[in-house]
Amino acid sequence: MTKEQIKLVKQTWRLFRGIDPALIGDLFYTKLFADNPSVKKMFPPDMEQQYIKLIDMLTSIVGRLDQLDTLTDEIAAMAQRHVQYGVRPAHYKLAGNALLWTLEKGLGKDWNSEVKEAWQTCYTLLSNTMINASSQSPAT
Repeated sequence: MTKEQIKLVKQTWRLFRGIDPALIGDLFYTKLFADNPSVKKMFPPDMEQQYIKLIDMLTSIVGRLDQLDTLTDEIAAMAQRHVQYGVRPAHYKLAGNALLWTLEKGLGKDWNSEVKEAWQTCYTLLSNTMINASSQSPAT
């Protein structure tokens, strides 16, 4: 990611920080499940905690985009947990599509081609890292 892309992702995510995580999470997962009903079985019936986990995870990653090397172990552990939930590499594209859609809806007029490209680059970097880590044996 370029410095400008990191700046754009951080700036736009800041706009989401004032919104209730349940609202963002509900929008994201509603889109994910509407487009991909088969993935719903990977999630608990009560999604409230999942909404918070999603937003906390995104906030942590976005906050350290300019020092991603400090997140390597956390990303690897998250990838291993996702494997246990049944997540496969193809699922990352589905989640990415739902995330970009959610960001677009939330940002409204602040969503443009530069912001989209920055978030696509960010998500691709994260998802590729998770896919690579998920194929590794868990650390003991």
